[in-house]
Amino acid sequence: MTECAKADAAAIARAGAAIRAGQLVAFPTETVYGLGADATDDKAVARIFAAKGRPRFNPLIVHVASLQVAEKHAVFTAEARKLATGFWPGGLTLVLPRRADTPLSLLVSAGLDTVALRVPAHEIAQALLEAAERPIAAPSANRSGRVSPTRAAHVMSELGDAEGLAMVLDGGPCRLGLESTVIGFPQGIPTLLRPGAVARGDIEEVLGRRLADADAGSGEEGRASPGQLESHYAPGSPLRLNATDAGEDEVLLAFGPDAAGAKTSMNLSTSGDLTEAAANLFAMLRALDAEAQGRVIAVMPIPHAGLGEAINDRLKRAAAPRG
Repeated sequence: MTECAKADAAAIARAGAAIRAGQLVAFPTETVYGLGADATDDKAVARIFAAKGRPRFNPLIVHVASLQVAEKHAVFTAEARKLATGFWPGGLTLVLPRRADTPLSLLVSAGLDTVALRVPAHEIAQALLEAAERPIAAPSANRSGRVSPTRAAHVMSELGDAEGLAMVLDGGPCRLGLESTVIGFPQGIPTLLRPGAVARGDIEEVLGRRLADADAGSGEEGRASPGQLESHYAPGSPLRLNATDAGEDEVLLAFGPDAAGAKTSMNLSTSGDLTEAAANLFAMLRALDAEAQGRVIAVMPIPHAGLGEAINDRLKRAAAPRG
C-alpha cells in the first residue's frame, strides 16, 4: 500500500527523492491534488498514464517553480507573459509553443507542439518542486474521467494501490477545490480552453480584451488542454442537472438558501457563494456518490457567472453519457 504522510519537511524530502528516482508522488496544490512525476523522464511520465488509465491523447500540465523556469520550456508572447505576471503563482495554466531545446518529455504534450505550464501557489507544491529539482508533470490524482481529489484520502481511495505511486503527501483540503483555468493562444488569439479556478472576467480584465472560446468540434485527437473530454469528472452515479427538486429515490446536490427537500442532500453553499461552492464541489460529489449507491444525484442550478462557469462545465461533463 502507498505511504500517506503528513507533508512535513522530512516527507517532502523523501518525496523529492522519489520523483528524481522516476516514481510517482501525489501532492496538494491550491486547486486539487496532483499525481506528479519527473516531467523530463519519459518512463516516469508514462507511469502517470498507466496509473490513471489516461488516454494518451490527453496532455498533462507541467508544474514549475516560477515564470523564469517556465520560459526555459516554452515561448511566451507578450499577452502570455502578462497573464503569467498577473496570475502566477496561482490557478492558471498556459498552453504555449514548446521550445526546441526543452528537456520536457514529449509525452506531456501528447504529440502536440505545445506544452501546458503552471506555477502553483501552494507551499507544499513549491517545496516539492524545490526538493525534486525537476519540473513536475501532474494531472489530478484520480482515475481518468473520475471526480478530482481535494483531500489525501480521496487519492488513497482511488490510487492507493497504483503501481509506481511511492507516496501521498497529505496537506489537508485544497483551498480552491477546482482545477486550474487553461488558456491557449491558437493563431495568437487568447482562448479559454478550460474554465477553472480563475474566472474568465478576471483574465479578460488583465488582458484588456475578451477571450475566444475553444472550438468544440476539434475532436479528441486535437485536444490542446487537459479536461476537454466530453465525459469527465464523473462519479459512479448518474447526474440530473438543473433539478428544482429531488425525487424519492434521488440524492440532492443543492446550492443556495432555497434548497429543495431530499432525504439525503449536501449544499455546495447555503449562502450562494460560488467560491465556497467551487471548493466543495468534488468532495461533495464523492460523498453523495458513496451515499447514492447508483441512485441519481439531482443537482440544483448553479449561476453561470464567475466561477459558476467552471462549476457548470464540470457538472456537464460529469453528467455526459459515458462511452
